[in-house]
Amino acid sequence: MSESIQPGALYVVSTPIGNLGDITRRAVQILSGVDAVAAEDTRTTGFLLKHLDITKPLVSYFSHNERRRIPALIERLRAGESIALVTDAGTPGISDPAFAFVREAIARGIRIIPVPGASALLPALVVSGLPTERFVFEGFLPVKKGRRKRLEALREEGRTIVLYEAPHRVRRTLKDLHEVLGDRDAVLAREMTKKFEEVLRGRFTELMERFRQKEPRGEFVIVIAGNSARQDHRTEETTSNEEPGHGEEDDETAAAS
Repeated sequence: MSESIQPGALYVVSTPIGNLGDITRRAVQILSGVDAVAAEDTRTTGFLLKHLDITKPLVSYFSHNERRRIPALIERLRAGESIALVTDAGTPGISDPAFAFVREAIARGIRIIPVPGASALLPALVVSGLPTERFVFEGFLPVKKGRRKRLEALREEGRTIVLYEAPHRVRRTLKDLHEVLGDRDAVLAREMTKKFEEVLRGRFTELMERFRQKEPRGEFVIVIAGNSARQDHRTEETTSNEEPGHGEEDDETAAAS
């Protein structure tokens, strides 16, 4: 179905994280119809648009120029232009600078329209084999200040934990996770949807050994088992609260009588 482009609207458009076949038909339609595209990496987005045979003005928008770019982009939206906001890969706003632009657009009363699609987070989680019914996403850990404090806060977390990490910090992060959380089951999902996609499963010590002599390459998603003792405690609490006479069936029976 065709979709009319709304004047003055900011479209938050998800793009492929690797395999260009993951672009949605709706995303193609929106990118074809807007007045301009604000891109975290204009080279990457330019390549994608060329692949889709789309020609659009590109505006560079990334973490080091956001303060300068946002006012001008907001004025263009208020003047009636439609703009698509894209990250270099995946869903804008997930561990990238799109958040600041979206927040300012909300403050100015601009309509924001999400165009969902690819993200590295969920594919890595569902292939991990770790519990998926409840999880916590932590994005990138702090590189320096606050790193240890964040890790210690995760130590008691009973839900599955998902992190992003750059290749040059994977070894250090695995070491820090092992030191603070203990030797847990974890999964490294590397280069999701790309030619050299790889999913590595094991405990922290086993995963550390894999990269002892092999240099990590590509972008990583780290999926970590939650604190099993904490999870067992929550399960016990839930079970203890389910006393006879308080279920839906008992309530319906009482109502019928």
